[in-house]
Amino acid sequence: MESTFNLTSWVVFSTALHMLAFTGVLLHALKRRRNASATILWIFVAWSFPLIGPMLYLSFGIDRIPAKGLEKKAANQTIMSQREKRHEDSSTFVAWHFDYRTALDKIDDSYSQKLNRSIDPLIRDHPLLDGNTITPLVCGDEAYPLMLQAIRAAKNHIHLQSYIFHRDDIGRKFLDELKTKAEAGVKVRLMYDRFGSTHALLGGLFRQYRNIPNLEICGWTQANPLKRQFQINLRNHRKNLVVDGHIGFFGGVNIADENTTAKGRNAIRDYHFRVEGPLVHELQLSFLRDWFFMTEEPIDQLLNTAHFPQVLSIGPARARLIDSGPSEPPDIASETFFNAIIMAQHQVLIVTPYFVPTTDLLRALRSAAHRGIDVRIVVPEKNNHHYAGMASKALYEELLEAGVRIYHRKPPFIHAKALVADDAVALVGTANLDVRSLKLNYETTALIEDEAAVGKLKLMIHEDMDCSTEIHLNEWLQRPSLQKLGENLCALMTPVL
Repeated sequence: MESTFNLTSWVVFSTALHMLAFTGVLLHALKRRRNASATILWIFVAWSFPLIGPMLYLSFGIDRIPAKGLEKKAANQTIMSQREKRHEDSSTFVAWHFDYRTALDKIDDSYSQKLNRSIDPLIRDHPLLDGNTITPLVCGDEAYPLMLQAIRAAKNHIHLQSYIFHRDDIGRKFLDELKTKAEAGVKVRLMYDRFGSTHALLGGLFRQYRNIPNLEICGWTQANPLKRQFQINLRNHRKNLVVDGHIGFFGGVNIADENTTAKGRNAIRDYHFRVEGPLVHELQLSFLRDWFFMTEEPIDQLLNTAHFPQVLSIGPARARLIDSGPSEPPDIASETFFNAIIMAQHQVLIVTPYFVPTTDLLRALRSAAHRGIDVRIVVPEKNNHHYAGMASKALYEELLEAGVRIYHRKPPFIHAKALVADDAVALVGTANLDVRSLKLNYETTALIEDEAAVGKLKLMIHEDMDCSTEIHLNEWLQRPSLQKLGENLCALMTPVL
């Protein structure tokens, strides 16, 4: 009799707990309007898998940082409220780079003018800036030597951020160079993503550099049960380097051997960029916001004139920073790419390793092709994330029917991310055209307007097309039925890829 009572009590208790957890997921999922299929999927998972489902939602289903958390951290408000203050105190941060804000009504190119006007309301804190010099680089073979050269020449500080930091020769080389500069009195801050750099973290790579004066290392994560943070699905995908507030690097290249041709290997194909000019200060602000978010290092130690020395106009390139992520207003990246596509008048070239875009972006691409715009997309022939590659292929038919041209880039794997429109504007950086980059990750994209830089980038893209196989509709329709089933199955996971 007692055992029956205990069993009944347990059933009642577990049922009540399940209902409570499910109700919590339901209310949270409906609190903010987002992709309907993703919301329905999470509600189904929470109901069908008691306790496990809600835990999965807590870890993977939350794609925004609560406003209360942002206020507590003050990562955005504190820095952005001080960025334009000017004081006589020479130690106080001054936003010198704002002196190079571009007057949009003076831009001759109508496409650039319209695109930037559409972006301005989304990111007023990051205007279009004149006076930059931007150099496109291919793979680690071109990027690493220049990055290491800048590190060795540092006088005041080095701020390096990478999603992946491998425990290999390149990873150790960078850390050894950072250690040498720190021991020479240069302040070094290094940030890596704990998920992307899991092998290096678990392998103890960073541990041996922990107690070096002037060298601070911080792992980015949104999963800390002690702080009631469980979002292991939110990752920092940025790859930025700023040296002395004068030279910057950004793009898709992580810190790893696989990005070089050393020892006869085939380097991952990727794009990176060296920059001088006002945009460097925008990269600096991006890094310091992330650093403050994780460390809460005093603001006056971060916002100072050593980190933001007065900049000069040194080149012809106009550029603006577009930071996106769970703590930014939603859909900044999506709307930027969307506007760049729908406003194009002649051509849109896209390179991305993971092509699982939102419905709106797919519609924009089809619409552009229907209007007679030359739309071309370059993706890897063999994807390192098989399910993402399969989900991507499920979209080919509708794009090919609309007139979009799709190219499979032959190995080595292409990890580059770029969009070039009308030979006038390029969007480059870390964001892939997939739901993860557009909704979940912290990403850095730069809008570049410069004839030389955009021209070189376009040549790089055409080199990749020359190393690709174009997919034709008639041939694509003949692929095996089993392959189609696999593609459509993977496409069901698009909302959470």
